[in-house]
Amino acid sequence: MSDYTVQNTAEAILNFADTGLSLMEVSHRGKEFIAVCDEARNLVKELLDVPSTHDVVFLGGGASLQFCMVPYNFLIKKASYLDTGTWASKAIKEAKFFGEVEVVASSKDKNYCYIPKNYAVSDDSDYFHITTNNTIFGTQLQELPQVNIPMAADMSSDIFSRPLDVSKFDIIYAGAQKNLAPSGVSVVIVRKDALGQAGRPIPSMLNYQIHVDNESMYNTPPVVPIFAALQTLKWYKELGGIAAMQKKNIEKAAVLYDEIDRNKLFKGTAAPEDRSLMNICFIMNDEYKELETEFASFAKKAGMIGINGHRSVGGFRASTYNALPLESVKALVEVMQAFERMN
Repeated sequence: MSDYTVQNTAEAILNFADTGLSLMEVSHRGKEFIAVCDEARNLVKELLDVPSTHDVVFLGGGASLQFCMVPYNFLIKKASYLDTGTWASKAIKEAKFFGEVEVVASSKDKNYCYIPKNYAVSDDSDYFHITTNNTIFGTQLQELPQVNIPMAADMSSDIFSRPLDVSKFDIIYAGAQKNLAPSGVSVVIVRKDALGQAGRPIPSMLNYQIHVDNESMYNTPPVVPIFAALQTLKWYKELGGIAAMQKKNIEKAAVLYDEIDRNKLFKGTAAPEDRSLMNICFIMNDEYKELETEFASFAKKAGMIGINGHRSVGGFRASTYNALPLESVKALVEVMQAFERMN
């Protein structure tokens, strides 16, 4: 999260809206917090150019809960899914409880190091589900698929990183903890006329329509993450909006990918055409594999925290989410260059 978000949220935890009370103890139905939720919802609409056909709600929990809620609300007979990694696989598993699931393509054969191409999506599917960015494997859909049916998308790790055409989706969901706020809340953008079509009873807490009707207040919402989300959204607007964020993200990623491609010690793990702007994964070149532990220690001593790759792929992962400044990326590049000179 940005310093702006952290500082404003910390101040509100001590004294929210000059009430003398902490954000954590005020009523979520008080006019002060209702104003926070309304402003955050409106800024999501403004920054992502959400059309009037769609609603925005904030829901407790993370994207894993949405893996269940999406098919519960939208899967009538069959849904199509693109399998591009761990989170897509988990979404597929949950959807199978509610109907037929067609996996149109998968990159599991190469440990998810690429995004499948040239697949066909059945026109009789209720929706086509994609995961736009894959944190563990460092891949990202560079363009939205062109299909004849509505889409659903998990954008947990790249929402607000680039402009998108919301009108193509029945639902977009994102856990907040990458580009929006602390964990505990998800932002959901849902097409109004797509709700209520599943033809099955849906428990209240899992029914998008109920949350839409109650403007995210059906139950006590996670007030601190929503307040933090508002601060982040304000910060994005001040910086020039989502197009400005995309420009910064492209620049940051280019600096690090250029070094990975240049440095004799390292190589990227994702297919070049599918490289993520949010999660940059790399390993030691084969002839320098024995230096991996040494580099990890060297980088940590230099102040590089949290760059170890996921256990399923190993190596290293630099997450360059919106709040990460270019200076941090350049610092990692300097560490990589220093280690190269030593070897």
